[in-house]
This record gives sequence, C-alpha cells and structure tokens, in this order.
Amino acid sequence: MNITFRLLFISVLLSNTSLVNAYPIDGTAETGIERLDGYQWAHENKISNRLLPRGARLKTDKVDLRLTTGAELVLPEVDTSFTDQVVALLQELSQGQADDFGMAVLDLSNVEQPAYAEHRARIRFNPGSIGKLGIAIGLFQALARTYPDDIESRRRVLRETQVVADEFIRYDHHDVPFWVPQKQRLYSRKLREGDTGNLWTYLDWMLSASSNAAASMTIKHMMLLSQFGREYPVSKDKERHFFKHTSRTELGKVLARAFQDGVDASGLDRKHFRQGKFFTRTGKRKIPGQVSYATPRELIRFLLHLEQGKVVDHFSSREIKRLLYITQRRIRYASSPALYDAAVYFKSGSYYRCKSEAGFKCGKYRGNALNLLNSVAIIESPAGKADGLFYMVVMTSNVLKNNAALLHQEIGTRLHQLIKQRHLGARP
Repeated sequence: MNITFRLLFISVLLSNTSLVNAYPIDGTAETGIERLDGYQWAHENKISNRLLPRGARLKTDKVDLRLTTGAELVLPEVDTSFTDQVVALLQELSQGQADDFGMAVLDLSNVEQPAYAEHRARIRFNPGSIGKLGIAIGLFQALARTYPDDIESRRRVLRETQVVADEFIRYDHHDVPFWVPQKQRLYSRKLREGDTGNLWTYLDWMLSASSNAAASMTIKHMMLLSQFGREYPVSKDKERHFFKHTSRTELGKVLARAFQDGVDASGLDRKHFRQGKFFTRTGKRKIPGQVSYATPRELIRFLLHLEQGKVVDHFSSREIKRLLYITQRRIRYASSPALYDAAVYFKSGSYYRCKSEAGFKCGKYRGNALNLLNSVAIIESPAGKADGLFYMVVMTSNVLKNNAALLHQEIGTRLHQLIKQRHLGARP
C-alpha cells in the first residue's frame, strides 16, 4: 500500500462516527491496548483530517482523580436557583418539553462551594449502553476481591489474560478498531469469533466503541473471575464445563451477584442503578438476567464517587476514569464545540423505536414511538488546568421526533456557557 493511499485510508477510518475512543493515547505500554499506538501514530503524523481536540491530548499521568484529598464531599442539597437556570435551558432548547428530560448537574468548579441542580432526577430509565459502566464496576470489584492488596496482580490479569471472542458475541452491529503495527494500518470492523485481545482491550472496546459483543465477553469473564478467583484465567475446558454444567438458575445468580457486588462496594444504591443482563442475544439466551435501570441522581453519585476513588477503590476508579477519557472523535453531548479545550470523560447510550406516521421519516436519534438518549460526562475545562471549570452531568431524554444527538450537543454547549458565567462572569 503506497503512503498516500495509507494516509487517506487511516484518515477515513479515524473520522468514523461510530468510534468514540477512550483512554489516553500514550497508554499502550501500560495496558496493552494496541489500537492506542495507532491513534498516537496518526496524531503525531497529522494523518487524520481532524487532529485531536486540545482537550483530548492529556498524557496518562495527567488523567487522575480530583477529589481524593480533603473533606469528604456528599451530594449537596438542590440549589433552586441553579436548577431554575438548567430547567429554563431545557425548556428553551426543547421547545417547551423540559419534562421529557431527567437531568442532574454537579458543579465542582469551586469545590468549597459545590452547586447541585436536578430536574426529574429520580426517574428510572433504561440505561442502554450506559449500563456498560456497571460491567466495568463489576469486573474491577471481582479483581479487587481476588487481589485486595496486590495492584500489580490486578494489572497482570488485565494485561495478560487473553480473551477470545466466542458465540457470546452474537450479534452486534458496532465496529471496533484494530491496529496492525507491521503495516502501520488502522482499520475497524465488527468483532468475529476467534478475535483475541487482552482483558484491558475488551474493556476499551466495550466503553470506547460501545461494542455490545465486547461487553458480553467482558461480562462472561467477570463471571469467571468472580467464580474462580485466583484460579482465573481458567482453562478452556474448565470454562466450557462451568457454563455447560451449571444450571441456568445458578448462572443467573452468579451474574447478578457479580453486578451487585460492584455496586455495593462502590457505595451506590442497587435500587437506583442496576445492569442486569448481557448485551447480546446469545448471552441473554444462555444466562438469565434482570431488568436494567438507572436514575440521573444515582449516576451523578457514581461520577462523584469515581472522582473520590470510591468506585471499588482508588486504582479501579482511576482506571475507569481513564477508560472514559475521549481521545478521538466526539459525538452527541460530547461533540459540543464549547468543549474543544476540555477533557471530557463520557459514556452515552441510545434506544429508539418507530411507528408508521405519514410525512415523518423515523430513524436513529429521531424515534417517534421512543427516542431515548442518555449521557454521562465529567468536564474539566481547560484540560489539565486545576483551577478551571470542573463539573458533572447526567442526562436522559425522550423528546420524540427530534434529533436527540443534536439536542444533547446544544444542551452541552449552553450548559457549559451557563457554568462559565457562574464562575467567570462571562456572557452566555
């Protein structure tokens, strides 16, 4: 492949909107996530038709937890004035449909005087891909329980355990990135049975590319780690025997316990946040699950606990935060141009349904029967500046027949301007 064609090839792939790549791009040596080398190479050689946003260029050692020292912070009482401003913003941008949102905003730009706003923040919603956070929590809790005082062993398991995609990946439409260093080639495609990557890579595929296939493989290995402890990773024969000869009822209990242990260990309330099942049809068929749900209020508590190092523990919280750091193309809420200089830690999920309606073209983000879009984000602006803006947002919306992705982007822009005005006196 000649150099001109290869540069064009990688440029096109890096602009693929289905990839929202996380983890700082200098992290390959530590994690073994190979595609990070590809993105770092592409950025350093100015290959992409859009370079990394300034806020996406932090090195790994600069992506850290911000609330681990000083007095312990709990979620403050609702600031009614701040809430009124947030609701007015929603009302304006949704043309009077603010009650089609659930939202929680925690402004920590002045950590001595935090401000909390919420609107319908106790409503339960289907978390969609945001539920993949629950998988990460469960896996890191299983690691912590197995190696409570041995961080290096946890790193070893994440880096050296080889996960081979099997029938549990059936079926998924998400592409994941692959890097071939010998050819300096980066490409993306759906996971196939036999695809191999370490556990850290599957976590990255699950959270960055939001692959349902990777999520189901990660759940499978969360169950194995939870069940076998220090024997993990077990042989293929032992793995096969466990899933074949354990009753479906008992497998469902192992699954539920692994999820619940992570939520409990993180100081969260399982009545308000639960990932209950696999993300693929085969996983759901083989292992019974439970209904998944979340509330904006409980997810904002998750983000707060993450920054405090309380999601499982300090090591787990920091690694999950790094896995959420967007280092490539930004979408939905995170695509707001106001966040170009900001470090954005982000996960989203969408789900829509259509019904026949004359004169309306239904589609992704524009459902007319259901149009859910969920976003969780931590914003640090400018990136790397300790005394800049620092806030957390959780939002769910069901505004029918509107482009929900564009609506979330507009809300991200206006909310950033609002918080900037609160602290810097800038005009929104």
